[in-house]
Amino acid sequence: MREYLVTLLISAALCYLITPLVRTQAIRFGAVAGIRGRDIHTTPTARWGGVAMWLAMAITFMIVNHLPLVGKSFGHEAQGIFLASTAIVLLGMADDRFQLDALTKLTGQVFAAGILLMYGIQILWLPINGVITLPPSIGQLVTVLIVLVIINAVNFIDGMDGLAAGIVAISGIAFFAFAYLLAVDYGFSRAGAPSLTTAVLVGLCIGFLPHNAHPARIFMGDSGSMLLGLLLASAAITLTGQVDPNAISAESRGPTLLPLLLPFAVLAIPLVDLLLAVARRVKAGKSPFAPDNEHLHHRLLSAGNSQLKTAFILYMWTATIAFPVTVLAFEPWWVALITAVVLVAITLLVSKKSKKVLV
Repeated sequence: MREYLVTLLISAALCYLITPLVRTQAIRFGAVAGIRGRDIHTTPTARWGGVAMWLAMAITFMIVNHLPLVGKSFGHEAQGIFLASTAIVLLGMADDRFQLDALTKLTGQVFAAGILLMYGIQILWLPINGVITLPPSIGQLVTVLIVLVIINAVNFIDGMDGLAAGIVAISGIAFFAFAYLLAVDYGFSRAGAPSLTTAVLVGLCIGFLPHNAHPARIFMGDSGSMLLGLLLASAAITLTGQVDPNAISAESRGPTLLPLLLPFAVLAIPLVDLLLAVARRVKAGKSPFAPDNEHLHHRLLSAGNSQLKTAFILYMWTATIAFPVTVLAFEPWWVALITAVVLVAITLLVSKKSKKVLV
């Protein structure tokens, strides 16, 4: 655990230090978000925050590769995750600068998911009628779909200062706790790609937030949101690879099946926002990728909340779903219930002015 904390802190410190340098280059090369009708920000703001995250991740990997425990995490899977991350950041950089069309971005996301598949990172089984082992072709298709959904869920929620970074940080903390405790309880290796990826992921978000919180001096852009989504999806998929489906009994089914379910639980708020946006746009006869100003954060802002309060409300709702689900995997149901009740009470206390928006 200590080495993963060191990894997180190194990742956070590097991202914090590198981000201002990347901001300067983003302005120099014109990767700047102008002011559009649906935007919340009022001044042109640099993008390419994902470039700072990628650089911090790369340097972190080089440093912690020499740690006794974490260094064992650098295997075939970690290499695949890094290469897929590089591809997705390059795609995001181009989009942040030149505003690529939706089909081009989707193709690039599929390509990044394909890199994961090349390195053996894929879903091998699903909890359907017990547990079924998937044929390779079906497993590959499911893997690509999961990667696309999580990438775009994070991308959709990135519409306000500090929102996506904070939500993914909370999601990453919950997922790291789950991955590490699952390894301890079930005898998996603690030195694996899931724990390494989520430790670095949380560090990147924490290091980036001081520059991205309202008023933001730099946006993560698609280069950042797609990178965070890819890392979270990769952690989930690699964790399922550590679970032997043949060893899953009725008693252990809950904790061992959660690797597939937890990413969707911790990203419940972005996923709900994504589904509502797609339904709203299709109903209006528009493309599912057509932008609008009716996301959850837009509605909270319209209810009279400040940007900081809106971000905090959505942080708390994310924690309210993510942490009890994680607790439920290892503790009795009543402990998870108490955790949920406490978090709901805090969230409602903060968001009582705006709870109608979230219903």
